[in-house]
Amino acid sequence: MIISGGEKVYPVEVEKLLRQHAKIKDAAVIGVPDEEWGESVLAVIVPERGQALDASEVIDYVRARLAGYKKPRYVEFVEALPVTTATGKVQKAVLRERYKEKYGRKGEEAKR
Repeated sequence: MIISGGEKVYPVEVEKLLRQHAKIKDAAVIGVPDEEWGESVLAVIVPERGQALDASEVIDYVRARLAGYKKPRYVEFVEALPVTTATGKVQKAVLRERYKEKYGRKGEEAKR
């Protein structure tokens, strides 16, 4: 669960919606640190092969179908999501580690 500005965002709900988009093959939604909101929503998108897709299209798609606080603040496009080989489950811890410094506070520096 992501808590953004005191609101609960359930990644599964946003991921299910994103996977319904014709240009999205797969998606993972994680929370990244945000100094103002606590956490912000980051959507990591695997586009369908040969499809052009930009961040604003993804954000607008979610905004039109879910509450505004559930829309991604950030969108990253990747060729594949990190998954475990045995179960095929997305390794969200790997994604959080990959993007935490790019989008959020940097550990102890944020506390100063």
